Amino acid sequence: MDAASLSSGKGHRDENFPVASLLIRKAHRPVILAFYRFARAADDIADHPAAGRDEKLRILELMWRSLQGKAVDSDEAVALRHYLVERNVTSRHALDLLEAFRRDVTKRRYENWDELMDYCRYSAAPVGRFVLDVHGELPATWPASDALCTALQVINHLQDCGRDYRALDRVYLPLDLLGESGAELTDLGAPSAPARLRNVICGLARRTQDLLARSRSFASQIRDHRLALEVGVIQRLAEDLAGRLLVRDPLSERVHHNLPQSLMFALAGGAGVLSERLRTRSSRPALAPGA
Repeated sequence: MDAASLSSGKGHRDENFPVASLLIRKAHRPVILAFYRFARAADDIADHPAAGRDEKLRILELMWRSLQGKAVDSDEAVALRHYLVERNVTSRHALDLLEAFRRDVTKRRYENWDELMDYCRYSAAPVGRFVLDVHGELPATWPASDALCTALQVINHLQDCGRDYRALDRVYLPLDLLGESGAELTDLGAPSAPARLRNVICGLARRTQDLLARSRSFASQIRDHRLALEVGVIQRLAEDLAGRLLVRDPLSERVHHNLPQSLMFALAGGAGVLSERLRTRSSRPALAPGA
């Protein structure tokens, strides 16, 4: 058994948020897509319903070794390593992702919000940091990036909470919050969420909105105009999804955007970034002649 045999067939166009869209400079898209394919392969391994725990860990270890140049057993890792070496980008972010996928194999419950945030430190933050490194952005942008990527991760957890429980027996909703509300794990397998579970989901959606408030300045911190537009689009989509989770039940209702909605929010997000950058530019004092 290998990574190819565990593939879900899912590609970057199937994700909830843009991945290396046309907003990203053409020169950067191949390396970002190589990172995505690496992450998708590892995610498919960790989530495969039939493969055993030890087999999953074995294949993830081969990916780790291939990324480090110690083996050539993973096509996705070898391809990514080529780009990393070519561009002198650290492998740390991809290695952190592998730690998250190992946890997906070995850890199915999270006791509290802090444990979940520690998981997101490996599963979400490395994605944004990698893209920033590829663009040559400053590490000072990392805190806002971490907040946005973590918010996206929690949104995905909330949207998929029923499916994760039924298909993988995996629960990302903190157990202490479920206990405080009186919710049972079996509520996640119900056709619709009982009020006690809805309370937990809404509480986590509000915490996600707090993360998005911290990431709102992210686009303005980015020097690359096209990447800033992409971030503005993702921020706007995430804000709307977090709001939807306050009023929609992910067990019985669609939370994801359809294509027209995605395009509408993408345009709004991009326009907001453009407007802010133009306003900032026009407010800068003009240099005196000869300065």
